This record gives sequence, structure tokens and C-alpha cells, in this order.
Amino acid sequence: MARRCQVTGVGPKSGSSISHAHNKSKRRFLPNLQKKRIWVKELNKFVTVKVTASTLKTIAKNGTAEIAKLVKEGKI
Repeated sequence: MARRCQVTGVGPKSGSSISHAHNKSKRRFLPNLQKKRIWVKELNKFVTVKVTASTLKTIAKNGTAEIAKLVKEGKI
């Protein structure tokens, strides 16, 4: 499975690793992915999702309606 958030679509970013002498080399910044089992009240069941830590905080604040919508569409 790709390193991508299933809800928001956040993936790896690219940038530079900079040494003390200011030499630059390419590197990747990977998202902070968590594999969690979340209770979706709208579907009355648990759903396993791979989401970023910031998305987990948003789900805790706003609810699981977005996850329920993605499950019904077959994207999760």
C-alpha cells in the first residue's frame, strides 16, 4: 500500500537535506501515517484506515461522517 493518507490524500514531499557546509542532497519527507481501527457511528461498524496523525485529530474533533462517505463510495 502506498504511503498516502486514505482520507486527505497527503503523500510524501521532497526537499533538501542540508549539511553543516551547506551541501544539499535530495531527500523525502514522509507523512506521519497511523493504521487505526475507528468506530464509524453512521455505518455502525469498525473501519481500519491508514491516516496521518493530524487527520486523526480532525476526525476526533469533527466526527466520522467523511470516513462513512468514503466507505460508501468504495474508496476505503
